[in-house]
Amino acid sequence: MMIVMCQSLLRVPQLLKMNLGRHTRYKRWKILNMKVYNCTRIHTTSFLCNNNELDKKLNGNNVNGRNNTGWYLEKFINSRKSMNLNQERHLSFAARIVESSPTNIQPYMKLMRIDKPIGSWLLFWPCSWSIAMATPSHLLLPDINMLLLFGFGAFVMRGAGCTINDMWDRDIDKKVARTKDRPLVTGEVSPLKSLIFLGGQLSLGLMVLLQLNWYSVCLGASSLGLVMIYPLMKRVTYWPQLILGMTFNWGALLGWSAIHGSCDWSICLPLYTAGICWTVLYDTIYAHQDKVDDLRLGIKSTALKFGDKTNLYLSGFGATMITSLITCGIMSGQSWPYYTAVTVVAGHIVNQINTLKINDPKDCATKFVSNSNVGLILFVGIVLGNLVNYSRRKRNERLTEINPL
Repeated sequence: MMIVMCQSLLRVPQLLKMNLGRHTRYKRWKILNMKVYNCTRIHTTSFLCNNNELDKKLNGNNVNGRNNTGWYLEKFINSRKSMNLNQERHLSFAARIVESSPTNIQPYMKLMRIDKPIGSWLLFWPCSWSIAMATPSHLLLPDINMLLLFGFGAFVMRGAGCTINDMWDRDIDKKVARTKDRPLVTGEVSPLKSLIFLGGQLSLGLMVLLQLNWYSVCLGASSLGLVMIYPLMKRVTYWPQLILGMTFNWGALLGWSAIHGSCDWSICLPLYTAGICWTVLYDTIYAHQDKVDDLRLGIKSTALKFGDKTNLYLSGFGATMITSLITCGIMSGQSWPYYTAVTVVAGHIVNQINTLKINDPKDCATKFVSNSNVGLILFVGIVLGNLVNYSRRKRNERLTEINPL
């Protein structure tokens, strides 16, 4: 999709060769008090507004006689180009693996987003928090085998979720610039082949789940409904990110039950709540990249729901997240490294929100990816907190042996 911001109505016919105001195929919306005309045939959106009003809202006063409306357009386009160039120049290790793989399997690897592992990390971290927090008091470190098992499960089930999402959205994805190159859209993978591939992914996920106790098997299977309906939620509610949070953070419940055979709800529920708020926060930032496309296609998101009040809403979710993490720490008897980590996470969240530029796709993408650091920081804090508690218990045991009275 190409976004064109015009200085006046007189320039629009020159750009699109037609009069937008009188053409019946065009819809009109308002974004940031700008009139938005949309042409569904050529997927072009034109922003028409009063120059002074737009300049004041986006860039302030003119500098050295420069027209800020045109400057903002140039900045937006350059941001997109810069983001694409950076992605091409600095391919991640995972992306390089995909690019170097045989061409006949590359579409399937892209279908499950192996080239974009951030989603797998965001799915894994709540599992790791729960597993680490559930570490028995007589053990020094969390169960490594369980962490590896959940890591593989997160990788497989995130891929399955992406496959389901692309199967539901293939007619929408071809109309969105960011998703038009997905395998189901380009025809590299047919709907039938994607369904067979999904069956294989879900079978692998089931094999992972069956390694756990029966309580966990039932608990894990109950999340499949959320996985299936999430792609539909963007069509019916402005809160699909909430459903995604409920889905992505199921591991906060599953990790604890995998260790202890059941959930301690006084600990698991606050942890689950914190994860949900975290997901709403980072996925709202992510959704701001596609808000113009979403408006054109009638897709709903919290980015559109919150609008110019995004920072306010995200502050509320961030505060709830931190409060829930503190509650979880109190209920599980965590020590000072955990609360230090929570403090660092809080600072990270505050910085994200305060510096967020919701109209800059590059900034939104950067902020979104940085949330993997949040998961890592909290995991390290839990592990270090367990080590401090373990050393305290050992010291107290030695003191008891020396002086039993």
